Amino acid sequence: MNGPFYIDKITACIEEVTTGRIFETEMLPVNKADIKNVLKKNGWNFSWKNFLKFPARQVYKLVIKNDTRRVIQGLISFEIREDFIEMHHIENAPHNYGSAKKFAGVCANMVAFVCKLSFELNFDGFVAFTAKTILVDHYAQTLGAKLIYPPQRMAIFPDSARILVNSYYKNYFNAEEE
Repeated sequence: MNGPFYIDKITACIEEVTTGRIFETEMLPVNKADIKNVLKKNGWNFSWKNFLKFPARQVYKLVIKNDTRRVIQGLISFEIREDFIEMHHIENAPHNYGSAKKFAGVCANMVAFVCKLSFELNFDGFVAFTAKTILVDHYAQTLGAKLIYPPQRMAIFPDSARILVNSYYKNYFNAEEE
């Protein structure tokens, strides 16, 4: 993926850092109106409006469920390929960065969504991405991702994808198997 994304914590949904309170989330497709203020001058690292220009790529936002303001907590860009999903870009909202961040678990929540989509598309949870070299070990430890083409090409395989999906979508697989 272009740009580093740091997995701060695997949480149940997202967690308010100051209180430990858990908030349910939902992933929604992004449109141009959603990202009119998602700009570098507002603290974002990527020009997200440019990612909407790629017809094969999908862009989703993470928001708190039942929050009528629909404040974007993070964004992800991915592409559905023939038998896997390719993650291209992922980013926390500026208010979810650094020591003063509002919520933990945002990026992992979005990766879990993509893994879940991969299962729904019968891709067995397989998700691929290109990591910054300095974060390869971090993604291996936090996401269970494996290095498939050194030095930066990584993938999340079914076992790790199941764990991640069940962390954010409570007992998703247990409910399916009943």
